[in-house]
Amino acid sequence: MKNSTIRFVVILAALSIVGITITQIYWIRRAFDLKEAEFERTVSTALYNVAQQIFDINHTPSPANNPVKQLSTNYFVVMVNSEIDANFLEFLLKNEFEKRGIIADFEYGVYDCSSEKMVYGNYVPLKTSKEKATSKNLPKWSNQSYYFGVQFPNRVAHIINQMGIWSFSSIVLLLVITFFAYTLFVILKQKRLSEIQKDFINNMTHEFKTPIATIAVSTEVLKDPAIISQPERLMNYAGIIEKENVRLKQQVERVLQMARLDKEYPRLKKEIVDIHQILHDAVRHHTMALEERKGSIHYELNATKTEVQADRFHLTSVFNNLLDNAIKYCKEIPQITIRTSNKNHGCLIEFIDNGIGISRENQKRVFQKFYRVPTGNVHDVKGFGLGLSYTKTIVEAHSGEISLQSELGKGCSFQIYIPG
Repeated sequence: MKNSTIRFVVILAALSIVGITITQIYWIRRAFDLKEAEFERTVSTALYNVAQQIFDINHTPSPANNPVKQLSTNYFVVMVNSEIDANFLEFLLKNEFEKRGIIADFEYGVYDCSSEKMVYGNYVPLKTSKEKATSKNLPKWSNQSYYFGVQFPNRVAHIINQMGIWSFSSIVLLLVITFFAYTLFVILKQKRLSEIQKDFINNMTHEFKTPIATIAVSTEVLKDPAIISQPERLMNYAGIIEKENVRLKQQVERVLQMARLDKEYPRLKKEIVDIHQILHDAVRHHTMALEERKGSIHYELNATKTEVQADRFHLTSVFNNLLDNAIKYCKEIPQITIRTSNKNHGCLIEFIDNGIGISRENQKRVFQKFYRVPTGNVHDVKGFGLGLSYTKTIVEAHSGEISLQSELGKGCSFQIYIPG
């Protein structure tokens, strides 16, 4: 699928999800407002009936205006013309609220005209636990006549509980958004893996074409019967074939090695090894490549405890990879510094080079398998993008750590910590 098509699908799907989410929020808000208005009407009707019952019992005339006043979203006051018994008031309130399906906890208070203050009545839990959820200080109303106040501390929770279908639809929408985000992540990841696979095939083609072509040319030369009379030339072409064959074998082994690491965790044959000795062995392996580039290696071997439990073969391969990269990715004369020191009963090894460096953006991905820093269509530096991925896998298999510090055009510094 083309990048433009994927981008169009992603944008269209994202806009659709955003539109659905905004619509859902709008209708939930509308539904909440309707439920809130319904709750306030029901409470006002219930309190009005309580007031009428109090008027009837006390044989007092009801006022001409509605005795129920709503002072805030969850606080109501009811004017009465006589003193009120708190226990009797609680009975009337509970009875009227339950009759009308109001199962929200409430607290009530009675205004005492003699002391001119609100006297707390009680906190009545109709649904939740018996513990009191709010303060006993109900706000006082400016009216100086007899009245009682009712407050609903859990009004919002009660209204939300009445919106069952909307809560369910919101959960479904959240699941859809989560599924969409995960699907988008998988699509982009598969696209990236597809690009990496394509780059890997291209790199592998370039890696194998050169030695195969060289072997083919050398073979044609060796098929000439006259070459028997030229032993030096014969040995030269035989050496070329041998060298290119070794090169092909190493590349195939590297690919197969990473394939094995994909299937199972690397099995290490740990033994007591000397870090400095392995470093010197790895450097000897790259002596010819350094001489061809007129490069040099500077040692700062400051570690005093150099023996660790490690797999000699894999650790040597790790050092070889880092040295190989330091030589290949250098446009000037390679100048490599190898530094060792002790850290936390282990050994810290640093490889510092003067190569082309790695940008901050690419530093996060260089340890990914098959990833190579983009160089356009230039293939002057061969490789599959497996070296640093293998290096990180082996270091972590030793319970160690690897890190990178680099600036574009200023070389790289790889730090490897191997515990003792």
